[in-house]
Amino acid sequence: MENTAPAQSTADPAAAFDTDPSDGIVATSRPPVTFRHYDLVMAAFVAILLLSNIIGAAKLTYVNLPFWPEGWWPAPDGTFIYGAGILFFPLGYVIGDVLTEIYGFARARRVIWVGTAAMLFLAFMSYVVTALPPFPGWECAASGFGGERPLTSTADPAITGGAICQTTYESVFGSTWRIVVASITAFWAGEFVNSFVLAKMKVWTKGRALWSRTIGSTFVGQGVDSLIFYPVAFLGIWTTDAVITVMITNWALKVAWEAALTPVTYVVVNRLKSAEGVDLYDIGTDFSPFGSGAKA
Repeated sequence: MENTAPAQSTADPAAAFDTDPSDGIVATSRPPVTFRHYDLVMAAFVAILLLSNIIGAAKLTYVNLPFWPEGWWPAPDGTFIYGAGILFFPLGYVIGDVLTEIYGFARARRVIWVGTAAMLFLAFMSYVVTALPPFPGWECAASGFGGERPLTSTADPAITGGAICQTTYESVFGSTWRIVVASITAFWAGEFVNSFVLAKMKVWTKGRALWSRTIGSTFVGQGVDSLIFYPVAFLGIWTTDAVITVMITNWALKVAWEAALTPVTYVVVNRLKSAEGVDLYDIGTDFSPFGSGAKA
């Protein structure tokens, strides 16, 4: 007897979001097996993450704001102090937005875990290298040996250059356990929240108004990041007012950077979508950070 049961619909629900079927970009909730540029975007994300933590995290810098009203927070004397890493670290959030927008939450989740593993290794390597005893003749000059002694060595010539350089090295690359835990936890939580919010907003907005979800997701994700990092790392070491001030100002600066970089995000997203030929929507996605990538 012929089977007359109705066939199950295989229509892709994201197809309804395709506003221009002739542009060569297919709106879909079913990711292809492979992408052309996913590995490059992942490498850029991890590279910026690590470099921001290595190069920018340890340095405080400032900018004078002559137009700033006297006594106003956060620069009552007209000098705004901030961490140098804030100039580049938000680029990681931009790439994180691009990852979710182009490749979906499941692949962004993989990159976040790769970034977390890279930060754990960075913390381990920093601990081992800084713990190694310094060679007394190390002058930390570009030439390695025979270069000029550090300027601070003139304070007490009896102190070896190696001891002075070790102290300098530790001040840059050494971190307390609180800062390591705070940094890795804040990154992990903030990135997952950022990716989740962007993926959900993309479906809610039907792919329109990219700026709303890149800024909106960063607003929430960076809020979670800052809310975890600064109290865990510095509460009890800094005053509570200082923790709150730095937490809010850094969060605001990161969101402002994301907003300022919106034109760049548009260019990158549009070019990648054209190159991949896919506009991916997270419909029916398993949003657990520990998920396998399969649909829920």
